[in-house]
Amino acid sequence: MTRDLIRDIEELSLNAWPSLQTTYYDGWILRFANGYTRRANSINPLYPSTVALAEKVACCEELYAARHLATIFKICPSVMPPDLDTHLEAAGYAQNALTSVQTVSLTDANLSTLHTGFQSQLLWHLTDGWVDDFCRLSKVEAKHRTTMTLMLRAISGLSCYALLKEGPNTVAVGLAVVERKHVGLFDIVTAETYRRRGYARQLILDLLLWAKQQEATTAYLQVMFNNTPALRLYEGIGFREIYQYWYRVKDQ
Repeated sequence: MTRDLIRDIEELSLNAWPSLQTTYYDGWILRFANGYTRRANSINPLYPSTVALAEKVACCEELYAARHLATIFKICPSVMPPDLDTHLEAAGYAQNALTSVQTVSLTDANLSTLHTGFQSQLLWHLTDGWVDDFCRLSKVEAKHRTTMTLMLRAISGLSCYALLKEGPNTVAVGLAVVERKHVGLFDIVTAETYRRRGYARQLILDLLLWAKQQEATTAYLQVMFNNTPALRLYEGIGFREIYQYWYRVKDQ
């Protein structure tokens, strides 16, 4: 996996999960979203820099502190400069949320699997009902609902909001975003009492089939290493790791 290909996936994921405010600083992308999710409130150092590293990090710390946010750097193999992770570790930044980035060709993916007998509802536009179900299943705090909704409405790519029901109950939800013939899968979640019944797999397959219809050729996703059931699920569909990332975090 080359640096350029990693950067492409990182750019796609930034577009698919937009922040409320983005500041560009000497090749670094600083994202702010009222503290809702690490992804939308972190520094993404993807491009070459010219400012001295210590000065640049200090400036970022000031910007996040002014918003009462922790300073969080997202570290992947394409970060600029390459020694940033070492610098942050020496400065007391803790590592957390080790994550596997995985892809699969939609030609090679195992899209013909055991069906649950249910089919996902695929929504082309965000609805209050989908937000209600997502917040409930993901346990999103009420204070973050407005921020989350604004972020989802800001997605520039072609998006699909999926939900799968058993009777009147929504048992799984998820989001897919298509851009540049790639589809990203985000926030796939199943209700706790309905897990291990194939609902998440069904929802993912429905989203991938939808993406193929939109001429996507490759799917990607991000899954934390502590989520063993999800890792097994994605492996069974054909996803394989292409690189890892993690966060470096310094408290306020």
